[in-house]
Amino acid sequence: MTKARPLSLITGASAGIGSAFARALAARAHDVVLTARRTDRLEALADELRGQHGVNATVLTNDLADPHGVEQLCAALDERGLQVDWLVNNAGYGVPGRFDQNDWPVHADFLRVLVTAPTELAWRLISGMRERGYGRIVNVASLAGHVPGSAGHTLYAASKAYMIKFSQSLALENLGIGVNVCALCPGFTYSEFHDVTGTRALVSKMPGFMWQRADDVVREGIDAVERGDAVHVTGRFNRTVKSLFKLMPDRMALRMSAKQSKRYRAQDAE
Repeated sequence: MTKARPLSLITGASAGIGSAFARALAARAHDVVLTARRTDRLEALADELRGQHGVNATVLTNDLADPHGVEQLCAALDERGLQVDWLVNNAGYGVPGRFDQNDWPVHADFLRVLVTAPTELAWRLISGMRERGYGRIVNVASLAGHVPGSAGHTLYAASKAYMIKFSQSLALENLGIGVNVCALCPGFTYSEFHDVTGTRALVSKMPGFMWQRADDVVREGIDAVERGDAVHVTGRFNRTVKSLFKLMPDRMALRMSAKQSKRYRAQDAE
């Protein structure tokens, strides 16, 4: 690498796991590009990172639900001469309620943000990583991608399962050339996610041992991608859950998922 500092692009950087990634990478002397829809939050975070770590922090407000959002984001990077070494595909949210009770544009936007945009960003940026012989891609997936789907939030687990398989294939395609790809799979994480989906009251009933702090998730994720792990499930509890579901017969696993999902998924739109 010829640059003084690596450059990290973090999507969904305005809160939660995204802002935790930005802080952790800036603390490791990475310059950062922060993107999300909320400019005020991004600017506040950028000021914090410049002041605490002396790094360059660039804010590029962007809506990945826009079909041209990724193209516009990459054009903005090119205009500034910014070459991305670390891509953290973190942007995401949930759509509560039953599948048919939401309008199709709601689902279309969701799929663009959680599936199409991270895939396109990886496609647009990985060639430069390969040419330079160095790169890291962290696709923030979920424990939900390893267990049976739930009633309500219909597309969420499906999108995360896609990101896991996509990350595995991309990791295999880039073995031994200095480009590592990892699907990071947290479980319940303290963030705004459940406030946005309207399930805070439900998930607040979950016991504390099921939860992780965002900075702990991020620390595990950085270590995992540096090791070259194609998939990493964070936390001992979450790894146990994954293993148990893997051993169960499909019918039993689906019945258990149906029972447990009532505890934390909004299944019917009001």
